[in-house]
Amino acid sequence: MNGYTSHKDKQDSQHRVNPKGGDHALVLATFRCLVADLVQQFNGGHPGGAMGMAAIGLALWKYTMRYSPSNPRWFNRDRFVLSNGHCCVFQYAFLHLTGYQSMTFPQLKSYHSSRPDSLCPGHPEIEIDGIEVTTGPLGQGIANAVGLAMASEHLGATYNREGFEVVNNMTYCTIGDACLQEGVGMEAIQLAGHFRLRNLVVLYDNNQITCDGSVDLCNTEDVDAKMRACGWNVLDVLDGNYDVEGIVAALELARRSDRPTFVNVRTVIGVGSKVQGDAQAHGAAFGVEDVKGIKKFFGMDPSQHYVVPEEVRRFFEPLSERGKQWEREYEELLEGYQNEYPDLAEEFRMRREGQMIKDWRKFIPSLDALGKDPLPSRKSGGVICNPLAQNINTFMVGTADLSPSVNMIWKDKKDFQHPDLRTACGINGDYTGRYIHWGVREHAMCAVSNGIAAFNFGTIIPITSSFFMFYIYAAPAVRMSALQRLPTIHIATHDSIGTGEDGPTHQPIALATFYRSMPNVLYIRPCDTEEVAGAFELALENMVVDPHLPHPNASTSIISLSRQPIPQWHHLGWSKSESVRRGAYVFEEREGAKVTIIGVGAEMTFAVAAAKVLAEELGVPARVVSFPCWRAFEGQSAEYKRSLLRRKEMPAVVVEAYALNGWERYADAGYGLNGFGKSGPGKEVYKWYGFDGGKIAGSIKAWLENGEMEAGGERGWWRGEWAELNEFAEGQ
Repeated sequence: MNGYTSHKDKQDSQHRVNPKGGDHALVLATFRCLVADLVQQFNGGHPGGAMGMAAIGLALWKYTMRYSPSNPRWFNRDRFVLSNGHCCVFQYAFLHLTGYQSMTFPQLKSYHSSRPDSLCPGHPEIEIDGIEVTTGPLGQGIANAVGLAMASEHLGATYNREGFEVVNNMTYCTIGDACLQEGVGMEAIQLAGHFRLRNLVVLYDNNQITCDGSVDLCNTEDVDAKMRACGWNVLDVLDGNYDVEGIVAALELARRSDRPTFVNVRTVIGVGSKVQGDAQAHGAAFGVEDVKGIKKFFGMDPSQHYVVPEEVRRFFEPLSERGKQWEREYEELLEGYQNEYPDLAEEFRMRREGQMIKDWRKFIPSLDALGKDPLPSRKSGGVICNPLAQNINTFMVGTADLSPSVNMIWKDKKDFQHPDLRTACGINGDYTGRYIHWGVREHAMCAVSNGIAAFNFGTIIPITSSFFMFYIYAAPAVRMSALQRLPTIHIATHDSIGTGEDGPTHQPIALATFYRSMPNVLYIRPCDTEEVAGAFELALENMVVDPHLPHPNASTSIISLSRQPIPQWHHLGWSKSESVRRGAYVFEEREGAKVTIIGVGAEMTFAVAAAKVLAEELGVPARVVSFPCWRAFEGQSAEYKRSLLRRKEMPAVVVEAYALNGWERYADAGYGLNGFGKSGPGKEVYKWYGFDGGKIAGSIKAWLENGEMEAGGERGWWRGEWAELNEFAEGQ
């Protein structure tokens, strides 16, 4: 047990070897020639960076990282992120050599092949054993690594006790020049330095090459000085091609640092090839003749392919048993922890297994006490989320510098901060805190949150918050969350032209269409507090994690909320939280209805008003359907969908102050927007765009009459041709 907890500060003397001779020379040569062969095989891939980083990989997988190849999901393993994901053959080769059972030699050789079950895609993917996060879009990986390190610090501060460091893993991340240039990378670097994440080590593959040529085409900054200015410990390794011992020594120092460490490792891209040190080595196979030359350069037989000598196999062979030993020591540690702290150990067990408390719904407040007065749904979000966050320690909630606006602060919340920080405003915290001030960094907020969610599936559910418009800044990270099926929730407020005076820059006219169409995203736009409760229930029900699966199977949720007060419908019995999970449901039924009006979110008030005018003043009975979530609706049976919309019986019209692209699937006509919005008081902006119950009703009746006249009374005339009804509104 003691040996395990002190391992972080020890390095076995047997690892101190001559890096330019003996085993290391053969291993590095074998690895580089293997990479050249793998890329040449199907004439595609990125060999140069992988070859240049060989010594970095050897220092990490052989001498530094704690992991267990036979159990890739071992909880307290060190995490590794390949932020320069195009170098993925680097990681695949080391997974094979170190003994990950699924990465067989035939699998390794499937890199860039047409094999449908290949475990070697063109960028690392989370579903593969040994891959912590999916990377590829540059900058995402380093942000994920920051999230992994934050999760570790938070869990360690929450559960570690004297003599029982049940969470003390490190996070290692490799990057190239591009990750330092991407804005999200810089945002994440700033956050890591601010939070003083001592358990984070970034290794910079400094080969000074990008796709276009040398890095100084576009970047001449002093990288080390920048990292120091951001609060990082900076170490340099001058010979990153061969100096394994020097890299190991730097990584030992990094383990003892009181802040994140940046290791600047000078390498040569495509080392040993004819195009070494050139952009040509980056993203293409070297060619048959150059591969032969590479093998000659490293003393290998140019006539042989995919050679891994037995000496190299033996070099890596002990790593599997070493990992099992670390697992046994960890189990002993947990056994002692259970005996000493049984209640805390049980809670920690549930967290490790991704289990949320079973009766979480009891924390959703009764809506009877809320009254009937209109309420901004952003405040409804706080009404529902804050009691959940206060009582469910799985939640980590944060905002991009908009705490007063998004209403996500709960009573007695504690901030996630470095414990020694003393802010000028007096708002402090420590690593046990679960409220995160992200600063004005929407992209990093979501990208780092992906890393927090990926630490161990279901152990932490990150909840971000900002104005909906600013989730366009964060879109690449939200997409990566959806791609990986990570359990994340995003609270998107100020979601309409009702935002008002902030004007068209802040009015997200087209963003909903983007997120509604994104696979595995639940974009939910509730119409009142009752539906907000249903939105959180739907989101959390899709956070359920199966601990037996090797990868997550959750959904990313966006809950879209209004700035302005909107009516509360639950006291009329119209809005139903339990129906939100169906995506759409009958809101107001009318006998003899001739048209269905689909109301959504803040514009439900106009849908209801239009239906009332149609029925009571214009002689057209209209029913109303609430439609908060497309994707949830798509999950319903065909029978339910047909019986709800009844489009063979009557036309359907959607009312939403957005671009209406995509609604053609569910409606025959729409009353929406074709522009970017306007600055002014929210109520007036709605009026300027014709959002008024009487105008909408008049446009619907005019359209119905026009369609019936042109069709000569034939039923079903409304099917097949979408109509924009704003043109039928008088005064537009």
